[in-house]
Amino acid sequence: MMFLLKLLARLPLPLLHGAGIVLGWLLYWSPGRYSARVRNNLFSSGICTPGRGCRRLLRKSIGEAGKAMIELLPVWLRPYQKVLKLIKRTSGWEHIDAARADGKGIILLSPHIGCFEIISLYCAARHPFTAMYKPPRQPVLDALMLAGRQRGQATLVPSDLSGVRAQLAALKRHEAIGILPDQVATGGDGVWAPFLGRPAYTPTLAASLQRKTGAAAFFIAAERLSWGRGYHLHVFPLDEALPADKTAAAVQLNQAVEAIVRRFPTQYMWSYNRHKRPGDVAPPDAQEHA
Repeated sequence: MMFLLKLLARLPLPLLHGAGIVLGWLLYWSPGRYSARVRNNLFSSGICTPGRGCRRLLRKSIGEAGKAMIELLPVWLRPYQKVLKLIKRTSGWEHIDAARADGKGIILLSPHIGCFEIISLYCAARHPFTAMYKPPRQPVLDALMLAGRQRGQATLVPSDLSGVRAQLAALKRHEAIGILPDQVATGGDGVWAPFLGRPAYTPTLAASLQRKTGAAAFFIAAERLSWGRGYHLHVFPLDEALPADKTAAAVQLNQAVEAIVRRFPTQYMWSYNRHKRPGDVAPPDAQEHA
């Protein structure tokens, strides 16, 4: 299986992205909740004009979602140096270098936009990088994920308290860590805050780590270029430290993610169940009246 996947990973990126468009439509029309969730998340987001505008965005997003899945093959399985060459340009990376020169730790906040898997590999080619990792249930996928992500100076740590401690230690060593700011937080580790017009249970980890270490925080997105030309990394510095108040920090994080989604709307992962409520978390109206 791995041998076959590595052979497929060697195909040209334009060809893989073309196949990804087909895959995206096959997945969209397959039985299940996937297509309904995509439509619901996109149409209720306020990103597009109801009617023709949203339908046009939906069609483009379906193809981009397929590309996001199939491009994992070259990103995870090609030789490391060849993967790095897929990044054709960067904007704003000098801000990260300046923060490093000032002796600060780096928090990279990467939403589910574009090819977010390639960001850690690019960073790990330049600086030590630590990210949390939850092993999938399928052994083949677990092996594939580990082989693809843990390269260069990248270190994967468990997505539990020991992983949080490892990320805290990395920041105190003035290294870089990665956090998904638009991931649904686990029970007790988040607060409800507006995101694209609806409440979303938002992680508080980034604000906590920044407050404890004085690290510099940056949003970063890997834009997928058209016709399989590669990727463009965009870095957006946070002008001010995140507020100490958890809800205020979550609101600021979500507003920043929304701004990036509006910039690259077709490349956002609309299938992600961002507004779900973890089983052990009270609904948002209960938080408001607490």
